[in-house]
Amino acid sequence: MKRFAELSEREILALAISNEDEDNRIYRSFADALRASYPDTADMYDKMAEEEIGHHDMLLELYRKKFGDFLPLIRRQNVKGFVERRPIWLNRALGLDAARKFAEQMEYETARFYRRAAQAAHDDAIRDLLTRLADAEDKHGKIAHELGEKITPKARATEDQTAKRMFLLQYVQPGLAGLMDGSVSTLAPLFAAAFATHNTWSTFLVGFAAAIGAGISMAFAEAMSDDGSLTGRGAPVVRGAVTGTMTALGGLGHALPYLIPHFYVATALAFAVVAVELVVISWIRTRYMDTPFLRAAFQVVVGGMLVFAVGILIGSS
Repeated sequence: MKRFAELSEREILALAISNEDEDNRIYRSFADALRASYPDTADMYDKMAEEEIGHHDMLLELYRKKFGDFLPLIRRQNVKGFVERRPIWLNRALGLDAARKFAEQMEYETARFYRRAAQAAHDDAIRDLLTRLADAEDKHGKIAHELGEKITPKARATEDQTAKRMFLLQYVQPGLAGLMDGSVSTLAPLFAAAFATHNTWSTFLVGFAAAIGAGISMAFAEAMSDDGSLTGRGAPVVRGAVTGTMTALGGLGHALPYLIPHFYVATALAFAVVAVELVVISWIRTRYMDTPFLRAAFQVVVGGMLVFAVGILIGSS
C-alpha cells in the first residue's frame, strides 16, 4: 500500500479514473435501488452518475495522450490514508436524506482529492485538468443538494409518504410487536415466581431468563417469517434484530426492579413499570398506527392485565 505522496502522475490519473468510475457506479446503485419507490430521486442520481461519466472520460482522454492505453489498476484501498467509500451493497440501505447527504459528502471528498492531486502534479496539462475538476466537484456538491431541493413538492410529498410507510414496515411494526410481546408475555412467569417465592433475586433471574429467551425466540421468528422481497418489510436480519431487542427490553423493564432486595418495594416498582410500558405501547400505536389512544390503551391494558392476573394467581396458589 502506497502513501498518496508516493504516487506518480500516471498513478494519480489512474486513481482519479478509478474513483470516477466507482462514484458513477455508486450513484447508479442509488438510482436502481430507489427507482421503484422514489422515481424523482432516482432521476437525480442518474444525473449525478452522468456527471461522473463525463469526468471519467476527460481524465481517460488526457491519460491516453500522456501515457498510452495501458491503465494500471489502482483504487482507493491501494492508497494509505485515502478516504474510502462504503461498499455499494451497504449504500443501498441508506434512507433518502442520508443518501442525499452521502452524495454531497462524496463530491466534497472528490474535490479535496483533486486539489491535492493538482498540487502534486508537475505536468501543466494534468495540473490544469485536476484543478478544473476540483472546481467542478465543488459546484457539483451544491448541485447534489440543489437537485434534491428541486424535486417538486408533490413528488417529495409522495416520496416522504413512501419513506414513512417503509419506516413503519421495517422498524415500527417489528419493534412494536417485540415490545408488546416482551412486556406482556413475560408478566405471567415473572409475577408467578415473585408471589410463589417472595425472593427478589430468584424473581429477577426468572424475569431475566424470560426476557432474553423471548427476545431470541421473537428475533428468529421475525427474521424467518418474511424475506421482505415482496412486502417491502426490509432485511430479515434487521427486522429480527429490532424485534428481538425490543422484546428483551420489554421483558427486562419489569424484571429489573427485583434487583431491589425488599420484596414489596420491588413489586410496587415493577407494577409501576408495567403501567408505564402499557402506556408507551398505547402511545406508539396511536402515533404510528393511527389507533385512537383510548382504544389502543383498552386493548393493551386488558390483555396485559389478564396475563398479569394469571401470573399472580398461579404464583399465589
